Amino acid sequence: MKQQLLSLSNGINLDCRLAGVDGRPLMLFLHGFPEAAFVWDEMLTHFADPAHGGYFCVAPNLRGYANSSAPADVSAYRAKYLVQDLVALKEALSPHQPLACLVAHDWGGAVAWNMANQHPELMRQLAIINSPHPGTFLRELQSSPEQQAASAYMNFLIRPDAESLLAEDDYRRLWAFFTNMGAVDGPYAWLTDSVKAQYREVWSQGLTGALNYYRASPLRPPRDNDSAAAAITLPKSMLDILVPTLVLWGMQDIALPPGLIDGLEDYIPDLTLQRVADGSHWLVHEQPALVARSLQAFLHTA
Repeated sequence: MKQQLLSLSNGINLDCRLAGVDGRPLMLFLHGFPEAAFVWDEMLTHFADPAHGGYFCVAPNLRGYANSSAPADVSAYRAKYLVQDLVALKEALSPHQPLACLVAHDWGGAVAWNMANQHPELMRQLAIINSPHPGTFLRELQSSPEQQAASAYMNFLIRPDAESLLAEDDYRRLWAFFTNMGAVDGPYAWLTDSVKAQYREVWSQGLTGALNYYRASPLRPPRDNDSAAAAITLPKSMLDILVPTLVLWGMQDIALPPGLIDGLEDYIPDLTLQRVADGSHWLVHEQPALVARSLQAFLHTA
């Protein structure tokens, strides 16, 4: 496993974890909140192995995270700029062939959905793990009391004092993201002391960039004096995904209930949907072997 800070053509630097041989078909792995690139280490090692395809595997710390560029302006975290980062990263790593697969979770998935819609020619396949498609997410935020309640935490994360509150008591509230959104029965065996140390190292470098993703997006529940998702209309042309797509969904996700996967076929003609009955939002941590098997089978359909 290598770590390298890559300077992109759009002026952003992304700190990346890399495995495999440069020049082989590229797989990109995108993390979510409050995570970082290291969550993909097991997948990078697996898919870089010649026995599993020998891919060139790269996981960036997204804009605002860890050692990557963290612009101060909240507007710099709008989707169009995050997509620009991915396009520039892809061109830096694989200028002459499309991505073999873009794999993404949570906020990484939000960026990946947009990239797949806007630049389908840059990838052969898309794999999403518990990250809502913007069309179904907007629908549920506007019409589902269950989803509005499940997403209420977003309005906490946009508070101006969210950074200080999240850092209190050794990041007590951030650890609760894992346990409260984890498997209903627990235990959280994956949340070991060594994994906690990796998270502390990332969080100690600052939380503002990560929180600015929420501050820059209107896709959150409406509240007093803030219509948020209630005021949004998205044309279908901004929602269609025309690349073969795997959606792997932990059905015990507390923040993203299963209603979000209803109607995906309206936007994704070539959809493979795999429900994981005992999986939660943190499926990559909880069941990495299952995630690797599912991705491997999907890659073989290309």
